[in-house]
Amino acid sequence: MGKVERHATITDVAALAGVSVGTASKALNGRGSLREETRTRVREAARQLNFEVNAGARSLHSGRTYTVGMITTDTIGRFSIPVLMGAEDALGAGQMSVFLCDGRDDPIREQYHVKTLLSRRVDGIIVTGRRTEARAPIAPRLPVPVVYAFISSTDPGDCSVVPDEEGGARKAVEHLLAIGRTRMAHVTGPEHHHSAQARSAAAVGRLAEAGLSLAAPPLFGAWSEAWGRQAVGMLLAGGTSFDAVFCGSDQIARGVADALRAVGRRVPEEVALVGYDNWDVMAGACQPPLTSVDMNLEGLGRTAAEMLLAAINGTPSPGRHARPCHLVVRESTTVPLVRVEP
Repeated sequence: MGKVERHATITDVAALAGVSVGTASKALNGRGSLREETRTRVREAARQLNFEVNAGARSLHSGRTYTVGMITTDTIGRFSIPVLMGAEDALGAGQMSVFLCDGRDDPIREQYHVKTLLSRRVDGIIVTGRRTEARAPIAPRLPVPVVYAFISSTDPGDCSVVPDEEGGARKAVEHLLAIGRTRMAHVTGPEHHHSAQARSAAAVGRLAEAGLSLAAPPLFGAWSEAWGRQAVGMLLAGGTSFDAVFCGSDQIARGVADALRAVGRRVPEEVALVGYDNWDVMAGACQPPLTSVDMNLEGLGRTAAEMLLAAINGTPSPGRHARPCHLVVRESTTVPLVRVEP
């Protein structure tokens, strides 16, 4: 029979590091007031012996389970998946395990998930979804910290991490102004939708600061390519003169690009085009490739997770925290330079 491999114990680590078992345990679990040199020596000994701290033992010492629940209402995952990826990166660095739950926009299912996560004694919960508008808190007086990511809570005492959508829209308009466009149209999503309203109001406001107004009233419709094509037809039928279109989403912008190409209007030479979301599937496949506002969803998710970890450790950050967006410039707004022969 082969020799059975013996796993290293905390006693082995203590012996190699030249400290007591109690000191080794404190060093590996981040407890006690030890010198940094001692902690480093113990961790190095553990690394050499391939020793891993037992999660159950760590939980008993700290009163924590080192697990976090994540509840999403975005069944498609278009916005929540990047947020969750960023959050998981930050939580993984903190050696936290993650339970992912899909609420499917069903309040009963969501409450079931909340109860299940609490029964598993999670240390905190992240809530996300597919819309940025505020929602009611997932439950009153929860015994663990909760952070809302991308969406926000109607309770100002909750911590919500959201994209600065208005700032993103302003950057889009500033870019169009910088390339000399002054007759802008705006095509966006449903009028009742928070993002459509926020982005539209910010665009109108930024134009007003430059002494300008939209070439036509904002066109509200669906978040779809079909609506983008239809909106161009409406602008042309109404005789609107425009040299740029700022769209509330990349899907709409791709439809606008198709419709402009169909009527012989060149992008960006005659009409510059900007979208919103920087969805690579849409922005990269658009003809020409689309300049778009990026909400940095993975970064937003990381920030939300870091704030949750801080709250778990006793330092909460209540209120609404807006994260900046940035503009990704592509060929739909950059006219190629033409060399003029002397």
